[in-house]
Amino acid sequence: MRHTVGLILGGGKGTRLMPLTEYRSKPAVPLGGKYRLIDVPISNCINSNINRMYVLTQFNSVSLHRHIRQTYNFDLFHNGFVEILAAQQTLEGADWYQGTADAVRKQVRFLKEYGIKYVLILSGDQLYRMNFNEMLATHINADADVTISTVPVHADAARSFGIMQLNDSGKVVDFVEKPKDDASLEKVRTPAAWIESKGIEANGREYLASMGIYLWNRDLLVDLLESTSHDDFGQHIFPMAIKNHHVQTHLFDGYWEDIGTIKAFYDCNLALTDANPPFLFADRRAPIFTRPRFLPSTRMASCTVRDSLIADGCFIGTSTIIEKSVIGMRTHIGKNVIVKNSVVMGADFYPTTDDHLYSFGDSAAVWGIGDGAYIDGAMLDKNVCIGRNVRIVASESPAADCDFGEVLVRDGIPCVRKNARVPDGWRFPEK
Repeated sequence: MRHTVGLILGGGKGTRLMPLTEYRSKPAVPLGGKYRLIDVPISNCINSNINRMYVLTQFNSVSLHRHIRQTYNFDLFHNGFVEILAAQQTLEGADWYQGTADAVRKQVRFLKEYGIKYVLILSGDQLYRMNFNEMLATHINADADVTISTVPVHADAARSFGIMQLNDSGKVVDFVEKPKDDASLEKVRTPAAWIESKGIEANGREYLASMGIYLWNRDLLVDLLESTSHDDFGQHIFPMAIKNHHVQTHLFDGYWEDIGTIKAFYDCNLALTDANPPFLFADRRAPIFTRPRFLPSTRMASCTVRDSLIADGCFIGTSTIIEKSVIGMRTHIGKNVIVKNSVVMGADFYPTTDDHLYSFGDSAAVWGIGDGAYIDGAMLDKNVCIGRNVRIVASESPAADCDFGEVLVRDGIPCVRKNARVPDGWRFPEK
């Protein structure tokens, strides 16, 4: 793996994750109470002995840069690094990144450095755990030019992904983006017997969906980028490689979630609160790393907590009930509060005495979640001030997509903006 470099794509504006991406890039969105999305691909690389990584960023990247700088510092004896490659003006061009392939093309000089044979391209908005050593072994054993990681899915799910068509050796011979009709699905169906011959139980899954994880021979990738002007890997570069080069598939059958929408992000977080969650951050063999913050233990008064994740440095008041929720770092929750089926991202700092109350004319909102508030089916971004007796309940929203100032509803999920101040007694207007 010392000849492999990881290239993590920071993504575009992240419009489907608004308002979570209003002030931050997609990879910087908090996850699971104390992590950020970028921690997942970086940790997978570290656990696979890839210690040279570049993160390509463009939009709202300040908090992402800060997190990477404060978290990933390698020792002097391994020459590892996680470097930010932001869009910038150069002698070769002055444009912003126009797509995933264009982003890599604009930074291709870093791939030409001595000792690099393979380039692993990853997304910054997925949750999974993968040993990339196994993917490299598949790549080398097949004598492939490109290897793409795929996961088996059912027919219904296949309509939302790019699906591979293979020959008997696992070589990709065609690729269909989001097949809509039955004829297109049948064309790219992989027999269950072939999938099970690779040691994976098909269980009715006969379609191999692209995970957006590519392993390239460095020289071929550089040549394709420099000899074309195509902007996107999935739409342009990858289909071109299928026609003219050996593209191999690598089968993966672990947990994998593409967190690209508010609904997917919400569902993914709440799934982590299950008694047997589909994904564990704590794995002794391959942990997910993040920034050590040296926060105090969470303090709970006489409250009730069921099926929830509570991060460090929180305070939970008397007679408060928390059910199936994720509570992020430094969250302050008052008395007689109910939080259900919600994602609370916490705070970046503790308030001082002067910060404790915020005026709203005749009322005030206490730092965090005020006494008597009722939160159900919602997401609260960082540093919010929710007033006393506020009621934010998803089922009471008048529409699946609507705006009420500091509270936005997306995919039927109420989202409170970062740094928002919601006054005492606020609730949705009647439908």
